[in-house]
Amino acid sequence: MKILVTGATGFIGSHLICELLKNKSNQIIATSRNIEKAKNFEWFSKVEYIEYNFNDTTTKDLYEFFGKPEQLIHLAWESLSNYKSLDHIDIILPNHCNFIERMIVGGLKDMVVIGTCFEYGMIGGCLSEDMDVNPVNSYAIAKDSLRRFIVDLQKRQNFIYKWVRLFYVYGTGQSKTSLMYILNEAIQNKDQIFNMSGGEQLRDFSPIDKVVRNISLIAKQNIYINQVVNCCSGNPISIKKLVENYLKEKKYIIKLNFDYYPYPDYEPMDFWGCDLKLKRILAD
Repeated sequence: MKILVTGATGFIGSHLICELLKNKSNQIIATSRNIEKAKNFEWFSKVEYIEYNFNDTTTKDLYEFFGKPEQLIHLAWESLSNYKSLDHIDIILPNHCNFIERMIVGGLKDMVVIGTCFEYGMIGGCLSEDMDVNPVNSYAIAKDSLRRFIVDLQKRQNFIYKWVRLFYVYGTGQSKTSLMYILNEAIQNKDQIFNMSGGEQLRDFSPIDKVVRNISLIAKQNIYINQVVNCCSGNPISIKKLVENYLKEKKYIIKLNFDYYPYPDYEPMDFWGCDLKLKRILAD
């Protein structure tokens, strides 16, 4: 299958391309804003790379520009370091709506789009895909608005989509502002104290290799078409326990300075994903 992957040089995109290349019948078209960054990945010579900026409005036929892919896996998104930035709604959302509509009008028939668990808003507990969403930060509002745009677009155009609602991910290449990256830096720097929140909040974490495997399977499956699928572990763990387990694995002792940072105000204390749909896909 000819698959276009946007956000190819991002944390998830760079790992997903490696996962997709395991299937020798896949032909991967990778795109991002910076070809020089893309050249640093070992997969660069194994894909067709096309540099692209989502601010572009001049390319007439995007679907042809990207080689008429059979499927789009859309991971690209900007300003992920600040979930509250209004750029998500004012600039990024319109650009991505424009990109998707132009791809569909051009002829794209199959699309996988990555959403976020933040779409659920301040709802706690086990979160299932059939629940009403109520996003509260700009990033989540923009993502949910993109999903609604796709649903509305489907009333006018013939295509299928799968919306992947992603929970927490960790692994090589993750954001330098993420908890596990900062913890690993503290270990490498041989710090004696690690500042963190109270650590009592429950979250749903998955390693990057498992996440990209799940995304690839969600993309291929035909059980949940035109639906949302949680990409999660289904197993809540406290941040405190997560950090303690990682320190134990690394055999490193460091004083945990709890309550140094306040709890985030854009997510509930306890939430995790319902993985029933995902389990059915994995079992198929």
